Amino acid sequence: MPTERLTFRGHDGSTLAARLDLPEGPLLATALFAHCFTCSKDIPAARRIAARLAGAGIAVLRFDFTGLGHSEGEFENTSFSSNVRDLILAAEALTDKKMAPRLLIGHSLGGAAVLGAAGQIDSVKAVVTIGAPYDPGHVTHNFGDALDMIAADGAAEVMLGGRGIRIGQGFVEDVKAENLTDKIAGLHRALLVLHAPRDTTVGIENAAEIFGAAKHPKSFVTLDNADHLITDPVDAEYAAEVIAAWSMKYLDLKPPAPPPGAPEGIVCVSEADPDGFLQDINSGPDHHAIADEPLAYGGTNRGMSPYGFLSSGLGACTSMTIRMYARRKGWPLEHVQVAVSHDKVHAQDAKSGGGQAQADTFKRVIKLTGNLSDDQRAKLLEIADKCPVHRTLEQSSTIITEAA
Repeated sequence: MPTERLTFRGHDGSTLAARLDLPEGPLLATALFAHCFTCSKDIPAARRIAARLAGAGIAVLRFDFTGLGHSEGEFENTSFSSNVRDLILAAEALTDKKMAPRLLIGHSLGGAAVLGAAGQIDSVKAVVTIGAPYDPGHVTHNFGDALDMIAADGAAEVMLGGRGIRIGQGFVEDVKAENLTDKIAGLHRALLVLHAPRDTTVGIENAAEIFGAAKHPKSFVTLDNADHLITDPVDAEYAAEVIAAWSMKYLDLKPPAPPPGAPEGIVCVSEADPDGFLQDINSGPDHHAIADEPLAYGGTNRGMSPYGFLSSGLGACTSMTIRMYARRKGWPLEHVQVAVSHDKVHAQDAKSGGGQAQADTFKRVIKLTGNLSDDQRAKLLEIADKCPVHRTLEQSSTIITEAA
């Protein structure tokens, strides 16, 4: 995933640091991501979601709000309204690059911010909130006894996530005064609400209120056992997949024609976990899968192995070929099932350098259901050997490798 670092001016003139994650292939749309309260653009959930969307052809701009992460300015002097303004300025920076955002994604208070900003960014067609509060003032519940100190001194240090953050009275007053009800009702954009029922930081009732206030089209998806920051990679992956799939529908993306000689487009495989074997697989802009290794071979078993994908290609092609022939003949074939096994394990094969003398063996068991004659069954089994993937595997192939 190519990444471009850039900066833009925030609401008070401070230089804000941003990261633009770009697709490997054609750019279909651009999204703008707003991180959670006092977090940064580089939290794992934000990185994961950006990577998934980039794999689907959607560029993602992540930036640090004023006074946070790598951005300049004093967080103590910011407010909810200034966060909204920073979002609008980020959108303007993207527009200047001819990449006006069509999708807004906000996590926690960043989710409330995108709801507040969406109506002021004309290019936006869809909005996603993750663990967002319905009432932005909800965030002050985390300040505890420091609220009295903030009121008395104008600012005070608040411990959030194990670190001290100075919060100003202006922030407290501004966030308590903000009411998003009318902005949500008048959003006029597709809305996806993601929330975890066990979120102890922002309760699930917030998601229900956001969803209830919004007009259609709107969607609500639970993140099950995820925590507020979506720290578990499995939960982050699920959220990313949901957002990517949902975005394809509501952004009405028009993928370009695939290159000559590649009728289904390019299959792009990117490493998702440098410490393991997890891989992101994107076939053009529409299809995504995950490849991995079993636990016994150092993987996390979250996806099929490479040989599993090879076997599934043979099985799928076999079933399709049989169905096409039976359909053309008008035969009473009700159902096809193909079970494929392979006698190698990818991790073992890779460690050995792939130099074993033993040939690959695929065992294919075909089950045909329907009132078929013996001759028809025999013919369909014969036709199975005509499937293109079968023929490819039977012949030696040429693989050309080039440096990117």
